[in-house]
Amino acid sequence: MQLTVLAIAFLVLLGIGYRLYGGFVARRIGLDDTRRTPAHEKRDGVDYEPTPPFYLFAQHFSAIAAAGPIAGPILACQGFGWLPCLLWIGLGVVFIGAVHDFTTLIGSVRHGGCSIAEIARERLGSPAGRAMMAFIWIALVYVIVAFTDITAGSFARGTEELEGAGVRFHPGGAVAAASVLYLVLSVVLGLVQRTMKPPLWLVTVIFVPGTFAASWFGTHISDWLVFGPVEWGLLILAYCAVASVLPVWALLQPRGYLGGFVLYTALALGVLGILFGGYEIQQPAFKAWDTGKAAGTLFPFLFVTIACGACSGFHGLVCSGTTSKQVDRESHTRVVGYGAMLAEAFVALIALVTVVIFTQDHLVDAAGKALKPGTIYGNGIGEFLTILVGRDNLPFAITFGAMAFSTFVFDTLDVATRLGRYLIQELTGWKGMGGAVFGTLITIVPAALFLAYSGEGSYQRFWTLFGASNQLLAALSLISIAVWLRQEGKSNTFVLVPAVFVLTITLWALFELARVNLVESTGFDVKLANGISALLLLALAAYLVATGIRRLRAPLTAPPPA
Repeated sequence: MQLTVLAIAFLVLLGIGYRLYGGFVARRIGLDDTRRTPAHEKRDGVDYEPTPPFYLFAQHFSAIAAAGPIAGPILACQGFGWLPCLLWIGLGVVFIGAVHDFTTLIGSVRHGGCSIAEIARERLGSPAGRAMMAFIWIALVYVIVAFTDITAGSFARGTEELEGAGVRFHPGGAVAAASVLYLVLSVVLGLVQRTMKPPLWLVTVIFVPGTFAASWFGTHISDWLVFGPVEWGLLILAYCAVASVLPVWALLQPRGYLGGFVLYTALALGVLGILFGGYEIQQPAFKAWDTGKAAGTLFPFLFVTIACGACSGFHGLVCSGTTSKQVDRESHTRVVGYGAMLAEAFVALIALVTVVIFTQDHLVDAAGKALKPGTIYGNGIGEFLTILVGRDNLPFAITFGAMAFSTFVFDTLDVATRLGRYLIQELTGWKGMGGAVFGTLITIVPAALFLAYSGEGSYQRFWTLFGASNQLLAALSLISIAVWLRQEGKSNTFVLVPAVFVLTITLWALFELARVNLVESTGFDVKLANGISALLLLALAAYLVATGIRRLRAPLTAPPPA
């Protein structure tokens, strides 16, 4: 009963937040459907394309709701308990995370669909714009490294529970096959829509069930795609490189649309488990202020460990990199920007549920080592699915849960690569396919080197730094938006207050991460690379914050044309 009451209260909070605070932010910005959006003004059928809000919501939601809102809450709950996590996710998303996503999306729409780095360049000056691009690019490389490593590991071996269940199929091969079939279906959907232009309801009733059938079929062809984690890592990066330069209609939009339904199903299964599974909370509400690790105090590391579940700078890159180029009307930005972030908070809640329903004995393997977040999530979603399909089908259910996790990661990986490509092209001014290929390679090659030299499981060494840089990016984006609003003569307090809070937490975390990694480094290793990256991010952030403060204190002049 306690679990059900908490979940219902959380949903009520999200609904009230969208209705009241989301409406408050919309009024402060002044949405206007008479303005032509970049999707219409620059329509090219490749990057700029007006998209119905329901379709765009699914694509945007699946792009932002990746491993972050799943792995982060699970890791934080294991360290600090579920109550601090729930409080930060609920309050943080309404007043900070959703505000960030909403304002960066409408800010990009008002600036012609350009990236948040380009907005920073226009509002803070060219040097600040280049510093922002460098900061974003480093953060994107960490996103690609962490998520590629997580996915490659699940494709190579699957979940620990499947490994020990005595199933007659290859656990990793089943998850890999199901995920590859999902991508193939996405490409076919894009081609069908482009050439035949069928109604949306028709392709939905055909391709969405096909996506779920891929999980079942993957268990029957599990021996077709059996590779090691290194091979899978390189194959995934090769996929990202190709996906980065394809037109949005060929993969990004249909993949996002189908991935949105996988997300909706995972959420529905979570609700089903909460309401009808009879599960009780098995984990303590609060565990400790300090986990005993080098970077394990509740302040500031609870906030950066949860990462995308409450606030994410990566979302601003998606909002200003791909989504803003497809917005049909300005009023849609509230539904897509603010609304999708609230939905991601619910994804984080479901992730919390998948860990709190198990006792501590079920969260470690036979050697007493903590299970990976993806394993815990896959097992939890599999448990919920057995309410419908029966416990005899638990292997299939867990395969679906693992595929769902991989699907979320895939959705973010190709978007992150495309965003890195956009940044390099904006920085160099190299347009066309040549610039697209160059920008993609510049983004992919460092990630490949990281994976090759850091080894399997490296995401655990990168996760906290990824979370800190991710949320610091959100703070810097909010500062750029605050300057834009002030120069437009609009109130910006609702943006500045969250920016100051997130800035304080993340600078604190990055300083600690730099200190710990440099002290523990024994030479040219991952810790040294992490320490140097943390120092570089701190220097870039300090420059951007100082520039933002000067612009905020400068006297108002006539606003420059957007």
